[in-house]
Amino acid sequence: MPHEFRVSTHRRCEMIDITTSVRRAIAELGLSEGALVVFVPHTTAGVTIQENADPDVVHDFLMELAKIVPFEDGYRHAEGNSAAHLKTSLVGSSVHLLVERGEPLLGTWQGVYLCEFDGPRTRKVWVKAVGSGVV
Repeated sequence: MPHEFRVSTHRRCEMIDITTSVRRAIAELGLSEGALVVFVPHTTAGVTIQENADPDVVHDFLMELAKIVPFEDGYRHAEGNSAAHLKTSLVGSSVHLLVERGEPLLGTWQGVYLCEFDGPRTRKVWVKAVGSGVV
């Protein structure tokens, strides 16, 4: 059974750094070494790894994604959130992380982000350990 945590979002589109929650999940899963999958079970929210040192990177990421996939563009989907579905497909619903000594192997400036494209909402994040180091 995967570890689950929830994230409350506050805007239609935003990126929330969930690295601390992923670290907590690693500890609760007892993973010392191996691999980890972080999965968002939603069709209008995704997950990615991105720079977490400069908030302008997140701003620029969302700004450019809005240019590529505008919210209004003559979509036919009745719920009115086609752009959110498209953005989620572009970003993806999961990331894989390597884990050593109970810590995710991330680059100096990297963090794990929940990407909200149809908020505000409360989102689930599932974390599943894969590897021999699961205690």
